Amino acid sequence: MQYDPIKKSLGTFFNRSPFLRILFYRLLNLLLLRAWHIRKELKRYRKGKTGSICVLDAGSGFGQYTWYMMKLSPKWKITGIDVKADQIDDCNNFIRKIKKDHQVNFKVADLTEMHDENVYDLILCVDVMEHIENDLQVFINFSRSIKSGGVLLISTPSDQGGSDVHNDHTESFIEEHIRDGYNIDDIQEKLKSAGFDSVVAKYSYGTPGKISWKLSMKYPVKMLGRSKLFYIILPFYYILAFPVALILNFLDVSFRHKSGTGLIVRAEIN
Repeated sequence: MQYDPIKKSLGTFFNRSPFLRILFYRLLNLLLLRAWHIRKELKRYRKGKTGSICVLDAGSGFGQYTWYMMKLSPKWKITGIDVKADQIDDCNNFIRKIKKDHQVNFKVADLTEMHDENVYDLILCVDVMEHIENDLQVFINFSRSIKSGGVLLISTPSDQGGSDVHNDHTESFIEEHIRDGYNIDDIQEKLKSAGFDSVVAKYSYGTPGKISWKLSMKYPVKMLGRSKLFYIILPFYYILAFPVALILNFLDVSFRHKSGTGLIVRAEIN
């Protein structure tokens, strides 16, 4: 299933005003389990950090993670990059309207062609690497552009059923994915070979997360992919599904999982 047309439709609706866009961000941060895991990691990173922090949102998309990081500290200077010019324009328009363009900037860029050196204290990359074939080059670019003592945070599907692929005969739920998911050992070795000194990966989307993802994402997206009439039904569906998804998301971030369909990776440069 192609996910981008649905994302574009949602973006068009919520771009009508800053209020609607912020509402959209809040909904995404509550509904998407990966956002729960990323918020947990960002809060952990923020502890003890009182000075200015230079941040890269690598593959910023709608900009919801940039918006969240912007609120963590006014001293964080954030750059969001994405290959999609329309999304970058939407994000910059929103940032100007809420008068935060002194703290945040979005620009069109390709992660495989980054040439920054020793610029960023923190790089965040959420659900991006599964879309990029030349992933090792991106990891090398990240390690080159991050400062000594800097941190890279990645969220990506795993090979334990990520992208809803469970065997060789199953196609990815998201057609735009180049790879179905990473092996936990392989991604750690790739990051170390790219220049990172310390790499720790853990599973997300354990048993609670798998159920939450189906309720909050898979079933609604499949409905929207069939007909735009489901946009009318969707609010009523979420009245029932949303409370259950919240409980499942809380359980997923509260426990360590032996396996899961997602990975949260933290890599550091000493």
